[in-house]
Amino acid sequence: MQKVFNPPSVPKPFGAYNHGLLVPAGASLLVTSGQLGIGVDDVIPPDVTAQAELCFKAIGAILEEAGMSYADVIRISGFVTRREDFPAYMAVRDRFTLDPKPASTLIVVGGFTRPEFNVEVEITAAKVF
Repeated sequence: MQKVFNPPSVPKPFGAYNHGLLVPAGASLLVTSGQLGIGVDDVIPPDVTAQAELCFKAIGAILEEAGMSYADVIRISGFVTRREDFPAYMAVRDRFTLDPKPASTLIVVGGFTRPEFNVEVEITAAKVF
């Protein structure tokens, strides 16, 4: 469904993502709010890996309720509070994303609504029904 764009005039992606994805006309779009690393039991794990897993599991539940899956994700925006957390976050992201890999942005931020949060993730998905 999606067409991938990684032109030779642009440096190769730094990780498991694509620079651009084209979605065909008529696709339904799903946009999520940022998901934080907190469980339904209100427990916030102390490490980025566990928080990122909770973020991606929440996104998976939203996708499922919309009749979509990770195969439909076209863009991921990830936010972490420390540059050192890039590898841990990206390892989780890469386990959840499917081919073609979505476009992806990762940003270091000063913090979230509560100091215990280390990561937040939002996605855009598209699917032709």
